[in-house]
Order: sequence, then structure tokens, then C-alpha cells
Amino acid sequence: MSTTITLAHGAGGRASDELLREVILPAIGEGTGNALCDSAVLPSPGETIAFTTDGFTVTPLFFPGGNIGRLAVFGTVNDLAMVGAVPQVLSLAMIVEEGFSIDVLRQLGREVGAAAREASVRIVTGDTKVVGKGAVDALFVTTSGIGSVAAGLPKLSPDQARPGDALLVSGTMGDHGLAVLAARERLSFTPQVRSDCAPLSPLVQCLLGAVPGVRCLRDPTRGGLASVLNEFARASHAGLVIDEGAVPVHSVVSSLCEILGLDPFYLANEGKLVAIVDGAQAERACAALRDHPLGRDACCIGRVTSEHPGVVVLRTHLGTNRIVEYPTGELLPRIC
Repeated sequence: MSTTITLAHGAGGRASDELLREVILPAIGEGTGNALCDSAVLPSPGETIAFTTDGFTVTPLFFPGGNIGRLAVFGTVNDLAMVGAVPQVLSLAMIVEEGFSIDVLRQLGREVGAAAREASVRIVTGDTKVVGKGAVDALFVTTSGIGSVAAGLPKLSPDQARPGDALLVSGTMGDHGLAVLAARERLSFTPQVRSDCAPLSPLVQCLLGAVPGVRCLRDPTRGGLASVLNEFARASHAGLVIDEGAVPVHSVVSSLCEILGLDPFYLANEGKLVAIVDGAQAERACAALRDHPLGRDACCIGRVTSEHPGVVVLRTHLGTNRIVEYPTGELLPRIC
């Protein structure tokens, strides 16, 4: 492992995983049982709650379909949703660079407020710090959130996956990552790719209400679908087989990825989920997702298998098989 931090350590792939497992978790020590999940599920008197926190450093601050304010709210709300929690309250902390426009900060504040209302959460506390020119890149945001977990909800974790289970996605892959990249590099094309930035809790509740056999949920942010699938395979000690033709990707995203030499499997999303469900309930689960506007393109993309444990295999359009590697190196900097 490198002796210094690189951008790859924040990209959500293998380097991020190594940093967490080899440096951060050993240093923290006790109390890290939930550290590898999107949120910590904490039993408390009278109810079970979920708690999460996340930092946001996207460049540019505004992009088609979203901005750092909406991203900060929805990213934290979605982490709570992935453990089955209904989000309730958020905190908001901002580190602002000297010289930052007050008008832009006011605009982003309005975006945060609108996003909170859309996600049905309240922002109840926060903090603001101003640092010298060059100490941060314009604006960094941190949000933390608390949600309530329904009594009797089964544990949602990839270690619950079983051979024969089905893998589902709620929609097209790679939209957010490509939208941010296009805005950053000022790429002009038609139609324009927009971020899928959205709050997923209502979609998750639709799924959980319709299907008792949900094993695990993840939102494929940094590292994209490839990162989530490798996390699933590693945690479940099972293999995954994915049908390339079944994975939904917008045609413009697919075309631009070919031009730019990118793979949509590795691009971030901010309004999609990946689910493992009981294989016998796959069709019912897809139907439940499609009943919600955010899940209208939901489909089954593969299955869990006892073969090649810990490995994700992609069946390509050509009928061949290839391994979907854990993302390595720097992917797209500053996408969330």
C-alpha cells in the first residue's frame, strides 16, 4: 500500500477499500461493526434507528440534473434508505473557501432546503467554517442523518445472499458520473446527459413492502455498479453472474463512453439502487420497483451462484465471459 494518500484512495475502488481496512478501521478499534455498511443500525429504547454521515466535494458545484446541495441531502438520505431506514433528520456542515460568492452560497442553501423538503427530512443542526484561500476547493459539505427502522425488518446485508438469488438494478447506469464529467470538461452534446440525483427512500419502501425476500441494497455511487457487485461477491463469499445485455444504459451514455474510453459499469449514480432478492421473487420485485417513477427501468441483471466465489463474471454481448474487476486507480475525480 502507498505511504501517502492519492486520489485513488477516494475513488471508491480497491484503494479505498484497502485504506479503510488497513489504516482507518484498525486505528479506530472497537465499535466498528457497521463500518462497512452505508449506515449504522443502532437498537435503542423503543425503536431502532440508523445513522450515517458523508462528505461531498463535487466539481463543478452545479451540473445538469443537480448540484452539491442536492447531492449532499440525497446522498445521505440514500445511505439511510439502503439499510431500510426512513430518513428523519439531517445535519449540515460547510467548509467555505475565502472569496466564495455569497450569492452562490445563498443559492446552494435554497437548493439544500428544496432537496430536504423533497426527501421529507428536516435539517436540525449544522456548522459553518471559513478557511483561507486555497485551503479547500470552493466548498466542501458534510451531512449526517438519522432514520427510523421498522420493527421486525430483516437485516439487509450482502452476507445474507444465497445461490439462486437475483440481482436487480432500478434503472440506467452511469448517468451521474458522465453528467459531472461533461460539465467539468464543458463537453457539448445532444441529448444532454443529466445526473440521476434523487432520494431513494420511497422507492426502497415500495420494494420492502412488496417483497419479503430482499437480502441487500446498495446505491452504486463511487466506483459505480462494478464496485457494488464486487463488494457483494466478497461479502457473500459467493459468485455473481451478470448479463451485459440486461444492464440498462442510456444510449447517449453508452455512445459517449465509447468515445471517451469509459465503462458505464464504473461510473457513479446518485439515484439508483442495486438489490439482491430471493430468486423466486425477482419478477415481483421488479414490478414493485417499476411501480415507482424512479424505478421505471428496473430489471434483473444476473444472479448469485455458488461457482467462482468472490468473483463477478460478465456474460458479454459476444457470448464470452470476462471478470468484472474491482475498480482500481483514480476513476473520475470529484463526482460526489
